[in-house]
Amino acid sequence: MTQVPEADPESVARKILLDKLTGQPRTRSELRAKLAKKLVPDDVATRLLDRFEEVGLIDDEAFARLWIGSRQPGKGLARRALAQELRRKGIDDEVAREALDEIDPADEEHAARLLVRKKLRSLTRVDEQTALRRLVGMLARKGYGSGMAFEVVRDELRSAEREDLDAPDA
Repeated sequence: MTQVPEADPESVARKILLDKLTGQPRTRSELRAKLAKKLVPDDVATRLLDRFEEVGLIDDEAFARLWIGSRQPGKGLARRALAQELRRKGIDDEVAREALDEIDPADEEHAARLLVRKKLRSLTRVDEQTALRRLVGMLARKGYGSGMAFEVVRDELRSAEREDLDAPDA
């Protein structure tokens, strides 16, 4: 029976990192957790993660900007929800704050309005108070503050009401 040599921990760790980074960026924290799960020694993991960061394969700042750029317009998430997601991904609070500061408040409000308009279509059979409650709740779950949520929902409800009044009877 042939003896198979034990794999070098650094080679194993390097392969794990390269496999995980293929296809999509990952945070340093996510990669560290993956290495720990595969029982890669801490000193080897730290050395490789540092090296991957040096050469630009791991970049938490770029990851945060990319994450925000895809989640804010795509899912309509507000700063607070995005901050929570970045925290779960292991992004440092300061790095997250810098990336979140790049969000234009007007873009955030626009995203909230689009969410409300889309949801309003399914609320035609409910009274205004119920619609208000449901819409504000939806925005709260997306991370919007109550002030902006109420303002946007009230504006959009008034706008929808005016459109209903202006529509010719069929």
